[in-house]
Amino acid sequence: MKERGSSAPVHRRVSLKPTYRVVNIVASADLNTDLDLYALAKTSHDIDYEPEQFPGAIFKLHEPKAAMLLFKNGKMICTGCGNVKDVKRAVTETIELIKKYKAQTKRQVS
Repeated sequence: MKERGSSAPVHRRVSLKPTYRVVNIVASADLNTDLDLYALAKTSHDIDYEPEQFPGAIFKLHEPKAAMLLFKNGKMICTGCGNVKDVKRAVTETIELIKKYKAQTKRQVS
């Protein structure tokens, strides 16, 4: 804003007091093992894998509400959780699903 008759702008002090809340935490983890994303997608209806569109499988968890991005090299990304406790629960549930798949695979091979 300019004062009348003046070429210098008038600066007013503005006090910003933002409010915030955490609504989405993104976390990454490494399982240190390769994953067969095609086979994992067949084990659960909650896992979508379309490599033509995205190189990772998407595991949608309902409780806690989160999405896990799983990659062939064993890395995963957790998104959508509102707190660290839910991140840990989502990662634990994902690991349990992968362990279950690996156990089934070993039985089929034996």
